[in-house]
Amino acid sequence: MSHLDIRDLTVTYRGAGGADSAVPAVRGVDLTVPHAGTVGVAGESGCGKSTLALALLRLLPKTAALNGQILLDGEDVLTMKWGRLRAVRWAATSIVFQGAMHSLNPVRRVGEQIAEPLLLHGTTASAAEARERVAALLRQVGLPQQRAGAYPHELSGGQRQRVMIAMALACEPELIIADEPTTALDVMTQAQILRLIAGLVDETGVSMVLISHDLSVLAHTCDRLAVMYAGRIVEEGPAREVYTDARHPYAAALSGAFPRIGDPASRRRPRGLAGDPPDPAALPAGCAFRPRCERAQPCCARIDPVLWPAGTHRSAACVHVVPEAPAVEPAVGEPAVGSEEGRW
Repeated sequence: MSHLDIRDLTVTYRGAGGADSAVPAVRGVDLTVPHAGTVGVAGESGCGKSTLALALLRLLPKTAALNGQILLDGEDVLTMKWGRLRAVRWAATSIVFQGAMHSLNPVRRVGEQIAEPLLLHGTTASAAEARERVAALLRQVGLPQQRAGAYPHELSGGQRQRVMIAMALACEPELIIADEPTTALDVMTQAQILRLIAGLVDETGVSMVLISHDLSVLAHTCDRLAVMYAGRIVEEGPAREVYTDARHPYAAALSGAFPRIGDPASRRRPRGLAGDPPDPAALPAGCAFRPRCERAQPCCARIDPVLWPAGTHRSAACVHVVPEAPAVEPAVGEPAVGSEEGRW
């Protein structure tokens, strides 16, 4: 059994105007994270990545309506009672929030904040044991144990992010959700944090969902990669293959936005992607990426593609990856196999 199975997950934010003003942020996402596996989720700002991350532990505001299933070792997070959900949070599954400075309490020392989940979940029997565990965690993420007495503002951005990772590891969870853990860090610090994450995954065998807008980061860190656009996954497959040979035009555009440094076979300049992601409250008809797609066809205005096999252990939601099938005589009232209507 997979450690995490997300099945047809939808997240809709209710507006002041009732059902007519509801905004879909996540639309029918399916995703699997195996034990000791690392899955990356990529996409531009506003595509639903952070909403997906927060939904996994039901951390969204009350205005968000969740439907579908989020199965942790077969147990649905969406049907858990409060006591069970509290026991799962941070002990079985933890999260590294986006923006460490805004996630850490500015008036408490970082050592106290790392120790808090240990004491709340009964992982350690006493405050003295919690202090020892905090010191070990800080060393594990590359910080001197003396930094436990520091306040968040006394640490650099990279050090704060290491504290957040130490906090996520505190109760030895089986799954960590990392929501853009390298945001706002310089390139050198970003590389250090990514090496730290990769090393911890190998060392502890923890499963991880790593969220970023940077495909190159995910390709070098994750086993598999899912690309989101307008609240849906539009391509999913082995991380390196999606990065180097994307099948969906949006995934290809994200990949093309990064230079291939040191690759003599790639001398092209990075290309930008015109336009902006659509407003979730006013999605275009058909394929949501159509207004920005250079390969859009007339049928794209009518068809909203689902994920379709696009190679070995790969899928993409685009009419261009649908294999041609010979048309056969349809039954009365049914579309022909291989016809445009018969594919979706």
